[in-house]
Amino acid sequence: MNVYNFQKIPSGIMFNAWDAHYRQVNVLRFTVDGQALVSGSEDSGVGVWSMSSLLDNASQNDLVSPYASLSDHTLPVTDIICGIGVFPFCRILTASVDHSVKLWDLSSRALLTTFQFPRPITTVAWDITERVFFAASDDGSIHQVNLFRQRRDKFGREAVGGAGSADVVRVNEEDEQAAKRRLISVGEPVASLAISLSSSLLLVGTTTGIIQVFDIASHQPLRSITTHKGFSITYISTMLKPPDLVGHISLNLNGGGATDPRDTIPVRPVVAFQRMRDPKAREAHEVAMMLPIPPSKPPTSFFSYSMDELVRDQVTFVQPSSSQSEPSGASLQTRVGELEAEVTKLREQLVKAKTINDTMWETVVHKVIVGGQNKDRSKEDDMMQTDSEEDEGRSHKKSRT
Repeated sequence: MNVYNFQKIPSGIMFNAWDAHYRQVNVLRFTVDGQALVSGSEDSGVGVWSMSSLLDNASQNDLVSPYASLSDHTLPVTDIICGIGVFPFCRILTASVDHSVKLWDLSSRALLTTFQFPRPITTVAWDITERVFFAASDDGSIHQVNLFRQRRDKFGREAVGGAGSADVVRVNEEDEQAAKRRLISVGEPVASLAISLSSSLLLVGTTTGIIQVFDIASHQPLRSITTHKGFSITYISTMLKPPDLVGHISLNLNGGGATDPRDTIPVRPVVAFQRMRDPKAREAHEVAMMLPIPPSKPPTSFFSYSMDELVRDQVTFVQPSSSQSEPSGASLQTRVGELEAEVTKLREQLVKAKTINDTMWETVVHKVIVGGQNKDRSKEDDMMQTDSEEDEGRSHKKSRT
């Protein structure tokens, strides 16, 4: 089966074509930096192709050889995920109908670990930190596989696998309760998977056209998208919100509102792709490039003010003169003297306030408490004198009688 690379999309010119696999190609993936193309086929093979060799004009008539041929799968390859890193210092995941997902290191072209599942794997999704990946089957089950686990001595974590072709991690033979915690059941055949940029959401596309969103931490379903109901969701990708959906933003060169129509970015047409390679058309084609219009008078400096002003500001802020440091020391001593005088004044006021408070307290005690006691005593004396006078009056009356 031929794999085609259309390098010049606006012109439709076929740049290169080569024999890559014996049977149908199921999946194509670029590495993160775009330096390599990874292909998976029905012939159970995985090919890694260097873009520098594919785009070399001098080797257009030569036989294209892959950077690496990964042939450890025994049944058709269904999905490929490329990890973070500059090619070839990166890792990839390959899924197959043979119930396995394999982890490869492209720098050494070696198989690191094989993960064995109870059913064929149709699609996979890899976390951007490469600490966990999800593998989906056609029965609607999604397995979460952690690439790091707690060490037996309980100090830190260790990587899972990495022992080579003999290292096989069987997901179905793990602890039953742990397997249930790492299993998501959708109930429908899964056709595509994707993880959000924040690595907090898992998007699941089914063959019935429903997209289900799950929280990765709790595996709880959050929402369902039924826009494509009735059609199979073959591919899902997450991206940042484009500028035209954030608000009313002008997408032109000047970035303003009313601009010259000449400054607007033109829409490039896409021509129908050629079916045969034509070296003459490829050499005659000119690649269009958009260059900024140079100003009529080139600026003398990158900055908006002259170099003399820049040097003067640099001397002012970076190398202060001694004459500027002396007033700062004198002003500091003056400020210290003012603060000391203020503290002394506050202490004097505190002593006066305390004296006034003590005087008021003594006055209240003497006038209210002592004065009240004297009044009570005078009242008792008056009552006793009145009683004595009444007794004398009674005795006089008795003597008369």
